[in-house]
Amino acid sequence: MDLRLLRYFMAVSEERHFGRAAARLHMTQPPLTRAIKRLEADLGTALLHRSAAGVTLTAAGNALYDEARTLLAQADRARARVAAAAGVVSLTIGTLGDSVERAGAGTPLAAAFRQRHPGVNVRLHEADFTDPTTGLRSGLVDVAVTRAPFDDTGFSSRVIRSDPVGVVLRTDDPLAARELLRLADLDDRTWFRFPDGTDTVWRAYWNGTGPGAPLREGPVVRTVHECIRAVQWNGTVGLVPLGHVWAPHGQESPDGLTVVPLADMPPSRLIVAWRTGDPNPLVRSFVELAVPGNRRHRTAR
Repeated sequence: MDLRLLRYFMAVSEERHFGRAAARLHMTQPPLTRAIKRLEADLGTALLHRSAAGVTLTAAGNALYDEARTLLAQADRARARVAAAAGVVSLTIGTLGDSVERAGAGTPLAAAFRQRHPGVNVRLHEADFTDPTTGLRSGLVDVAVTRAPFDDTGFSSRVIRSDPVGVVLRTDDPLAARELLRLADLDDRTWFRFPDGTDTVWRAYWNGTGPGAPLREGPVVRTVHECIRAVQWNGTVGLVPLGHVWAPHGQESPDGLTVVPLADMPPSRLIVAWRTGDPNPLVRSFVELAVPGNRRHRTAR
């Protein structure tokens, strides 16, 4: 199976829209559409339901999505092992929604890293919400710019910044005009949540519950766009860091939505994380650039 077609399919599945997926892949829409049709022909089944509003996955599409994630992760790991065996100097950075460029201070992080390490090949891996470690736990990436809390066993981290958290609402929601809300104000609402098998600490935090407590009911989402669409179309509520850039580069923030701060929600910490004891000097250098100053790092248990 062509891994390139699988990457295209993953982008369309996560964006739920051919135009946004094409922009994410830095290509035009017609060849992307043809590629997906070729994949459907190869598999002998429809993978997407298409409509004017966007696309949704068929039952076969959902099955392929899970398999494609596994296959592409294995391919990336194989590529990394081959590069290491060949002596290619590289660093793979995992990200999760927030732009890695918003880490660091002063000089953009990419420019600062290139200046310090001009011969290093840098790869970026953007994960979805099912993996808050962005591939760090599986060995897919060397260092992660992500958000806590999650099960950090075996990891060390430094805090880049802490952001207050707000609730995303439609502007016509009765609560949207409030200046401040509490979680109790949203007890009767439908919330989005992450899939079964997602890190339990991470899953509970973004569902507005405590670890081990019953999750609030609502649609399962994996990406920022799925969260936004759930709010826009169904009035679902969910959480977002107030410092988070939730519109992709070059796109405007979603119309018809607003964010109201939550008074009783712990802040969301943007962190840089790495495997405890990793001897890679490039990891240490990246951490220094991402978190300027002498902030004390936290080592996982």
